[in-house]
Amino acid sequence: MLIEEIMRTEVFTLTPDQTVREAASLMRENHIRHLPIVDSEYKLVGIITDRDLKEIIPYGNKPEEEISKIYDMQLSDCMTKEPITGHPMDFVEESALVFYHNQIGCLPIVSNHKLVGIITGTDLLYKYIELTGAHQPGSQIEVRVPNIPGILYEVSKVFNEFQTNVQSVLVYPDKENEANKILVIRIKTMNPIAIIEGLKGRGFDVLWPNFPGAAL
Repeated sequence: MLIEEIMRTEVFTLTPDQTVREAASLMRENHIRHLPIVDSEYKLVGIITDRDLKEIIPYGNKPEEEISKIYDMQLSDCMTKEPITGHPMDFVEESALVFYHNQIGCLPIVSNHKLVGIITGTDLLYKYIELTGAHQPGSQIEVRVPNIPGILYEVSKVFNEFQTNVQSVLVYPDKENEANKILVIRIKTMNPIAIIEGLKGRGFDVLWPNFPGAAL
């Protein structure tokens, strides 16, 4: 999946000559935490976040003059310059690694040197939820299988036999044995007992759920 498929294209922005007051107001009114800063040609020149504002805006009993000075500060004086960016044709998985390794909360998306969108950590998390089908009613089954070609096809035969729709399949390494893989399968049924018995009956090692009384 490409970034252009999930990025937000309607992005709130400000310019470097606007103020901390304007940034704080825009974030509060629109319930956002990241503001790209662009020039007159919509080229990205920086970014300001709610965390940045919390660090520079004084709190407690401070002189009015000091508070006003901070709120009137231009964003060019406090924004993060040359922020990490992505491209619309980047893969979502690769962008997730950028988030993880750089500990950032958003990724402005740039094409031809101009801002075209933005994605946040929340966007990535919800896309993961969508891809796994966790937002839909259903059940999850975990199966330990040998790491050999064609094994997924053999497992899928059981779901086909029971005419069960598969919402997603994730594959993880088996920490206990490198010769195995763990399949995490979400299916569109609330009662998976018959399917679990079918999997076990064909010799598959069902790790979850493991109901008492199910076929061994």
